[in-house]
Amino acid sequence: MKMFVYLCFVVTVSFATSPLSLHDALEKLKSNNHEIDIAKRDEHISALEAEVATASSLGSLDLSHNLLRSNDALNIFGYKLQSREARFTDFGFRQLDMSNPNYDAKPSDLNEPPSRNHFSTQLTYSLPLYSGGKISYYKKITKALHHLSTLTREETSLQKQYEVKKTFYDIALVKDYITDLAFIEKTMQKLYTKAAALREEGYAKKVDLLEIETRLAEVGRHYESAKANEAMLYHYLSFLLDETVSEIITPTIETLSFEIHEEAILNDNIRVKQAAQNLEISKMNIALEESAYYPQIGAFVQYGSADNHWMNDFSKNDAYTVGVQIKWNLFNGGADKANVEKARVHNLKAQQAFILSQKSLLLHVKQLQTKLHTYVYEIKSLKKEVELAQMIYENYAGRYEQKLLSIHEVMLKQTEALQAVLKLKEAQNAHNDTIFELEKIARSTD
Repeated sequence: MKMFVYLCFVVTVSFATSPLSLHDALEKLKSNNHEIDIAKRDEHISALEAEVATASSLGSLDLSHNLLRSNDALNIFGYKLQSREARFTDFGFRQLDMSNPNYDAKPSDLNEPPSRNHFSTQLTYSLPLYSGGKISYYKKITKALHHLSTLTREETSLQKQYEVKKTFYDIALVKDYITDLAFIEKTMQKLYTKAAALREEGYAKKVDLLEIETRLAEVGRHYESAKANEAMLYHYLSFLLDETVSEIITPTIETLSFEIHEEAILNDNIRVKQAAQNLEISKMNIALEESAYYPQIGAFVQYGSADNHWMNDFSKNDAYTVGVQIKWNLFNGGADKANVEKARVHNLKAQQAFILSQKSLLLHVKQLQTKLHTYVYEIKSLKKEVELAQMIYENYAGRYEQKLLSIHEVMLKQTEALQAVLKLKEAQNAHNDTIFELEKIARSTD
């Protein structure tokens, strides 16, 4: 039983601390990243706005129910008319009596009627028949805006994928740099041991040991700085994935490469797609503003009933109204013309923005390709420099043991070797950043 519990504990710990692969990290990113989730919410909101625009063309059906009581003469007469209960006496007339030709109605009968209840129910359906294209273009624009929000969500997702990949390869470079620093420290420790032995024999001075110790401290400072950078990269990766990441499966740096074709990138790049969508929206907005020149035609049907008793026979006093309304603005001080002109200027601006997005994209790609070409040759050259600097350092260390060189000359070569390693890592990091940037530009979807 104890062995079973122990095995379960080991399996649980192993699973909890298993290294995270780049593929798994990208899958977690899709569901865990908060910025991507916010972009999805914005996309959903724009989809609902498109539904609202579509619903506006279907008209509206409204039900109203009024419960009223009044002693206002005008209201009461209106109530009676609506309830089909009005009589001539309500207007001050009496039935003609030949035996009493005198008119004896009092003004109070007309002006001070008793209070009356009024209950009315009305069902009204209104439908726009013609709007000069305003409703149809409004629906098209909201659908285009929804597509634009989809592109924004894809752009956010690609940006976060770029950051995750970059962080993975940055961690790989830092780990590789830490390994190089550990190797340099190990060789310097051997040199320190030999220098200490030479000092005991009287062939070295205390200053030689102090100089080696100083260089060791410098290497240690670089080592601690690299470890701190590694920890910060893990913190940032944990932030992107919204979960704690303490170990990853380190990707192979040497295999990272990417090819791009300028012909396809103009059709796939999200920024260019966004500019094209904005151009289409600006065209539709011109037609939307021009709809103000045309009349607005709508139809409505109203059906209802009224009585002085609540929930009385509905069909007894029911009534209907059917109508069509035409509304046409003939003059508003030139505001419609100004709005149309403004929409046309926005369209011209969107055209230039679309052209600029294509040209700037091609320029950016060429700049990145040039940088990438430079980094490839720079990395090849720096690798040879690192190898040569390490060989020279080892050669100088051997000559120091033979008492042919001073320790200062050896430490200078060690510093050159350390600087060559640092330059190589910086070039590799810039190379990886350029590849990830090209990949982000070339991809059309997330």
